[in-house]
Amino acid sequence: MRNHFTIELDDALLRALESKQFGRPLALGTAIHEAVGNGELLPLEKFLNIKESVYYKGWGSIPWSVMAWGLRQAGLERGIGGLFGSWGEDKIPEGQFVVLHNLEVAAKAFSDAIADRTSPFERTFSKAHFRRTFEGSLLSDKKQRLSEMDVDVLVKFLSRDKAIIATDGHTIRIRTSEAESAAITEEDSAIASLKELMEDLTRQTQVLSRRVDELNEVAQDAVRRKNRVSALAALKSRKLAEANFAQRHATLSQLEKVAAKIQQAADNVQMVRTMQASTAALRSLNAAVGGADRVEAVLDALREQMGEVDEVGDVVAEVGQVPTVVDEAEVDDEFEAMLAEERKKEEEAERAKKEAKDAEETRHKLAELQNLRPMPAGLPGQAQTTEDGQKWESRPSTPATAAAEALGGLSLDGPEADNKAERLTS
Repeated sequence: MRNHFTIELDDALLRALESKQFGRPLALGTAIHEAVGNGELLPLEKFLNIKESVYYKGWGSIPWSVMAWGLRQAGLERGIGGLFGSWGEDKIPEGQFVVLHNLEVAAKAFSDAIADRTSPFERTFSKAHFRRTFEGSLLSDKKQRLSEMDVDVLVKFLSRDKAIIATDGHTIRIRTSEAESAAITEEDSAIASLKELMEDLTRQTQVLSRRVDELNEVAQDAVRRKNRVSALAALKSRKLAEANFAQRHATLSQLEKVAAKIQQAADNVQMVRTMQASTAALRSLNAAVGGADRVEAVLDALREQMGEVDEVGDVVAEVGQVPTVVDEAEVDDEFEAMLAEERKKEEEAERAKKEAKDAEETRHKLAELQNLRPMPAGLPGQAQTTEDGQKWESRPSTPATAAAEALGGLSLDGPEADNKAERLTS
């Protein structure tokens, strides 16, 4: 299993990077020395043993090239050469080194993964349980696993440099803030042991459940093959597996009840602490208010000042106002004039409506005159015979005759008819 947060540096790295076309990479040792000097690569032993944070600005923050120049000027080139080799050679430092960038990426992923964990029961783990719970969230490839070295390096980084977790080497508790105590209590250890035991029992019940199913299939296959001995052996083994499954399942159920009670008790503790803090806050706020008498005095003063504002506003509003007198007689006259104007408009509308109606009736009567059947053609004084056998004598047409015939189709009702008759006879 390879490590994800550390790298092994030696001459084998140069051979692994060697290319047939370009040969070995040049200045690789110088680049690694620069990374070590900048704190991007940290010796594993130093990383695990130092007390201060890796972000502490000390000698490690000085660029390697600047340090090398200073040491050469001081004549300490050979003394320091024993640590990283000769200054004149591009020699790679040997040993295991921690890759700081990989740890920072893992710490960011870990912070995202624990965002929803609020109760103490959800934030406490044993070391093994911690690795099984979070390795899938920290590695991009879900098939990979964290090594023991990876867990040690990550736990050290999260606890010392990021202050995200608290640990004693066996139990790990996620801290809600940097102000929370970094010490592991007996309650934390008990919760971690309980959770790990529950996880182990869960795995065992799953294995036993699959074992029961497999033995049942074996017994059925032996019965089909008429193999009495194999069938009985499989049934006996299944009975034992079922008994173990029932026992472990009962134990797991009991532990789940205990875990629920522990979580409830932890929630109660948090609730009491919150209520206690709220009580202190209310006491401080009430003291700042000064009691009901002080509030009442403040309100009375406020009402008084608001009343003065209203009085000033009334005085300002009265400045420049002139009393207005309304003449009732002028109002009545204006109202009567408006009524007369409205009646005149209604009479004109009624008259226009009547004239339109008379014009329509006249158009209908003229249309009836145009639709009268014409007289048969013939000479005046000659007898003519119609299609129905009647005889008649045509007479000369005179204006009086035409007028008389036209008047035969007119109605004598209405002044418009009289006017049309006068025009026809004139």
